[in-house]
Order: sequence, then structure tokens, then C-alpha cells
Amino acid sequence: MNDAENKGGSGLREALARADATLAGIEPILGHLLSAPDHSLFSDEIVARVRGMVADLARQILRAQAEATGESGRDAFVERHGEALREHLQGFPDLLLHCHALAIEWQLTERLEAQLGLDPVLSGLMQRMIADADGWISSGAMAALAAQARYAQAQRRMELPLGELTGDLFHRTLLAWRDYCGDGQSDAVSRAETRLRSTYDESAGRLALFARLVSALGDRAKGALVIEDAGCGLFFSALAALSSQSRDLAVLASHGKQAVRLALSLRAAGMEAGQVDELLLMLHPGGAPIAGLAEMSQREAMDLLSSAGNPGATR
Repeated sequence: MNDAENKGGSGLREALARADATLAGIEPILGHLLSAPDHSLFSDEIVARVRGMVADLARQILRAQAEATGESGRDAFVERHGEALREHLQGFPDLLLHCHALAIEWQLTERLEAQLGLDPVLSGLMQRMIADADGWISSGAMAALAAQARYAQAQRRMELPLGELTGDLFHRTLLAWRDYCGDGQSDAVSRAETRLRSTYDESAGRLALFARLVSALGDRAKGALVIEDAGCGLFFSALAALSSQSRDLAVLASHGKQAVRLALSLRAAGMEAGQVDELLLMLHPGGAPIAGLAEMSQREAMDLLSSAGNPGATR
């Protein structure tokens, strides 16, 4: 690499570091906004949606606890403890960041529907995959389509089914609940936890279905990087897999202030620099092109992302 290329790579590394510093600050800021007693001052859609999802998780857990306890007034039990458990779960950074990523994804989904007429559930690529001659792809696409429809419905209600959490997040959310219950937790809590775990199936969740679909596509997975054809759900799953990042981080990279990370992610996933510029222009019309991207190879982009670490990851 010549001096000019070295300079370009250094500039991208510094820009990525600044973007990662912003990501690292998301959780404490979001936690503060969610805990603010007068949340009318923070009417941001994302904050409200994250709050709604965490509250919904708390309600589902408490409903299972009430059923295991044999409470006659189950709704009253959930109402009585819901706010406190929600606040307790908000102290779990990874859960907050996951909910934040889901909210960002839905916000972009609605924006692309309004601007491009992109159906939030059935994209053009999904339609073609459902008709694919490969049975694994067609059946996988049908399952992912149903899961995407459930996601859209849940987001409109600001809800998040427990079964849609990743395995690690599901396990740690239940641990947070046990911590909330304290040392004096009853047998009913254990029964409720056993029931919740027995009915949980990570492989049936939307994110797992999209991940398997991307894997089944093989070399064709790069086609899912055309967001206006693939839709947000498949696009972010493909981007995460092809750039070797977590899906949550891939989603958060779509924010305007994370344009450097998104550009490097797309380059690492195999997209040409010119195509990256076009996608960034579509998502962020007022943004400036990423300098030095054309001189950076796919391997170099992957190495740069890897060396930057994973801001917002489990601490």
C-alpha cells in the first residue's frame, strides 16, 4: 500500500474510532432517558419503543409467574410489579442495546416503505426466494416471511415476545428476573422459569430464521445487500454474516452518524465502493462520501472492523 493509501486507511480508522465511541455511549444515555421520571421531555420515538419492548418482556415474565403462583388476580399482579421489573431489566445493557437495534430497524423499515413503497414484510427478494427451486430456500423464506410479519405487528404495538430474544439474551433476562425476585423467591418462580425455558425455541425466532436463510443462499447472499430489494430484515442479517459482526451492530451502523462503520461493513461484505456510495446516498442524502473507501480492499475493511472491536458488546 502506498503513502496515499496508508493515509486513507488511517483516516478511516480514526473515523471508525469516533463512531465507535458514539456507540459506546448509547447504553448509559438510553438508560438515563428510560429512567427519567418525566419522560414527556424525551418524546423520541426510539426511546418510547425501547421502553415499550422492555415493559412487554416484564409483563410476559410476570404473567408466567402469576400463573405458576395460582394468583386469582393475574392482571393485577402483573400491573403491581410491572413497572419495577421493567426498571430492573433496564439495568441490563445488552438487552437495551438489542431493543434499540430492533427499534432502529423498524424505523428504517417504515421510512423505506414511505419513500420507496417497500413492503415491510414481503420484499421483492423474499418473493423470489419463496418461489426458488431450492426447497431449503423456499421453505426458509416462507418461515422468515411469517416471522417478519410477527415482528412488524409487534413493533407497531411496541412489544417484543420473549421467544424472539436470542438464546443468550433470553437466558440472561430470566437471570435478571431471578435477581429481581431475590433470595426469598418461591417454588412458583422456579416452576414459571421451567415453563418459560421449556417453551423457548431459539431456532424458531426471526433472527435465527433469517440467519439460516442467508446461510442457505451461499454465494447468492450478497444479493441481499440491495436493501431496497431485500428489505431491512434480510439486509441486516446478510450484512452481519458477510462482515462478521453481530446483527445488532450491523443495524446500529445504519444510523447517520455511523456512516463510516456502515461503509466499511458493506465493503467487508464484498460490495464495491461505488455501490457503497450509492447506498449511503440513498439512506443519508445529506451525508458526504466516505474518503479512502475505494482504495481499501475487502480484506482490509474486514481487518479494520475486527481491530476496532465490538462497541456496545457484553461488558
